[in-house]
Amino acid sequence: MTVHDFTMTTIDGSERSLSDYAGKVLLIVNTASACGLTPQYEGLEALYKAHPDLVVLGFPCNQFGAQEPGTEKEIALFCETQFAVTFPLFSKIEVNGSGTHPLYAYLKAETPGVEQGQEIGWNFAKFLIGRDGKPIARYSPRTAPADLEADITAALAG
Repeated sequence: MTVHDFTMTTIDGSERSLSDYAGKVLLIVNTASACGLTPQYEGLEALYKAHPDLVVLGFPCNQFGAQEPGTEKEIALFCETQFAVTFPLFSKIEVNGSGTHPLYAYLKAETPGVEQGQEIGWNFAKFLIGRDGKPIARYSPRTAPADLEADITAALAG
């Protein structure tokens, strides 16, 4: 199994197979519009624009401090107007608990490192996915997008 085996609902309500991104490096992030870390949208967009073979995928989540209470339309408008986000956004999902989306269950189980299998700690946790759809690394919500540059460059070269 890989990330490419999942089909997700986009922020506009259409279905999108993640296999559409096969051959690209992915950065999967659970996002929120009213969080102290929300300015990370700017850094995520910068990474997306800087690397043609990197696709940032944003998954809004309201599980942390109810910091993503809006509708999909409100979220999309906020991201576009406040941070000029052009990377793909998806509909709200749960990343922890009994309602955890299967994509996040997979990511948590398959990401190597000390947090493997552990719950997501907060908004803006990041998962780097290789061109083959397999997780490479998991990053803390507080890890700035710019701090991923070396790992992204390595994944793109690999």
